[in-house]
Amino acid sequence: MSFDSTKLAATQAALREAGPDGTNLDGWLFYDHHHRDPIGERILGLDPKAHITRRWYYFVPATGEPMKLVHRIEQGRLDSLPGAKMLYSSWQELAAGLEAMLKGATHLAMQYSPNNAIMYVSMTDAGTVEFLRSLGKNIVSSANLVSQFEAVLSEEQKSTHAVAQKAIDAVLAEAWLEIGRRLRPANDKPGTLSEFDMVQWLGEGMRREGLVWENGPNVSVNRNSSDSHYEPTAEHSSPIREGDFLLIDIWGKLNRPDAVFYDITWTGVIGREPTEREQLVFTTVRDARDAAIHAIEAAFAEGRAVRGFEGDDAARAVIRDAGFGDYFTHRTGHNIAVEIHGPGAHLDNLETHDERLILPNTCFSVEPGIYLPEFGVRSEIDMMTAPGKAWVTGKIQRELVRI
Repeated sequence: MSFDSTKLAATQAALREAGPDGTNLDGWLFYDHHHRDPIGERILGLDPKAHITRRWYYFVPATGEPMKLVHRIEQGRLDSLPGAKMLYSSWQELAAGLEAMLKGATHLAMQYSPNNAIMYVSMTDAGTVEFLRSLGKNIVSSANLVSQFEAVLSEEQKSTHAVAQKAIDAVLAEAWLEIGRRLRPANDKPGTLSEFDMVQWLGEGMRREGLVWENGPNVSVNRNSSDSHYEPTAEHSSPIREGDFLLIDIWGKLNRPDAVFYDITWTGVIGREPTEREQLVFTTVRDARDAAIHAIEAAFAEGRAVRGFEGDDAARAVIRDAGFGDYFTHRTGHNIAVEIHGPGAHLDNLETHDERLILPNTCFSVEPGIYLPEFGVRSEIDMMTAPGKAWVTGKIQRELVRI
């Protein structure tokens, strides 16, 4: 999407409405060199393959006309953007140009995160921040602005998520039946099946539904399921047998640039009832998932701001109180958009302290897990939000699947 007058007006309105400690931001300063900031490229609608060998700056003030600062030998790089152009060649001209461009502006948003706490938006190098601070500028994280312009979904995008949800829920439901058919064929001879066989089967099912995805899916049995990023391959795959514990993590989206992913994980047992420990772990993970869901649903229903780390805290408390805290080794959830791990708030107070707001009209996973040496349980659903409400978009696993 190009950075036209409509998007410029929306950006400036957002700048006037949000800032550090309630102080409105004076502007958003974009900076790039050798494509080090893909976030800025997407927001500004710039060509990600353009030849960028010199630094450029683009300043969007909260009010008034944007300004560009570009090198003379690449002076056309920002011509697609509105605003006046300034040129430089030497480092002295660059410094003077920046000072002139930012005159009167103090609080500046950039793709920066204090202490690199939210590394997903930390694209601006320390030296640039240091120089701007020497000019008396206060550099503020653009994290919530990025969420607003990158993670907020249109109604059409929400509908693409719903299509993927229905297709993947159906493929997964049939997968449990297929495993039973493969292991217990009609001729009564025990069948053979591997994790990778089921990866291929799931992939064929998603392709028939017109879906695309990155890597995966993940099909893992027994101790393999305790590796939360396990990926079976043709060369490295375990057999699936009667008596196994099984985890399936599957994700995909429609094959179009603006489509939104759907991402879920279910677990089950094959040819038997779960052990007492398996049932305890599953119940704990399920309750942790539901605690996070409830915390976010309640916040939206009450019109109360909720941040990513709060969803993680709600789930993690359940698992910690059950004595499994050391085995919950990843964040509770991630933003979902046109990328599987999107640019909005993650449910995370472990890997990062994610203070980004969970915004209306965004999508994210809720996927707590307990990973013991002998097996692992993750229960993953997706949630969507809108003003005044938040909800789970697909089926919710309540009990371990029996195959």
